[in-house]
Amino acid sequence: MSSQIPSGDPVFPGRPVGQLSTLAYPPAEWDLLTRLPSRIVVAATSAEPDDPRHRVREGLAGLEGIAAGRAFDSELVRVVATTIYAEHEQDRPAGGRASDRGAGLADVLGSCREAVRVLAARADPADSAAYRQWVQSIAARVCRAGRAGGVAGAADEPGSAAERRFLDELGAALGLC
Repeated sequence: MSSQIPSGDPVFPGRPVGQLSTLAYPPAEWDLLTRLPSRIVVAATSAEPDDPRHRVREGLAGLEGIAAGRAFDSELVRVVATTIYAEHEQDRPAGGRASDRGAGLADVLGSCREAVRVLAARADPADSAAYRQWVQSIAARVCRAGRAGGVAGAADEPGSAAERRFLDELGAALGLC
């Protein structure tokens, strides 16, 4: 792999300092990192049964959270977010709510743990932390959005026990707790 990438980076020998190369990630790992944010949105909207208006607000908040990654200080987060928005819709399977919330959540949490392993092996520690915090912030936005317009102060934090539990489990899977 190092023959494909110029030298300079002490974390990834063969990569120039400060220049992210997706060559450092095998396709399956890059796919995991670029698909996880959207899967987090679906899982977060599924954390609590809501009415359709809440789900729309939650979905839009998730998209805003993903888009916010394009302005992060972390090059990894910027490239992942840009990759997500650069792909054509037909390149991604249709999203939606998880039909079996428990199984869907367990699958997403397993993917988060796998992403943490990939990041530990391949990413700069600062990029790893930024990516994990970014996907956590996407979920938090989604969970807060369902409560927006409700009880005063409810938009500041998730309102339901199921949403708080989801965010706690997600944080643990991402190694943030």
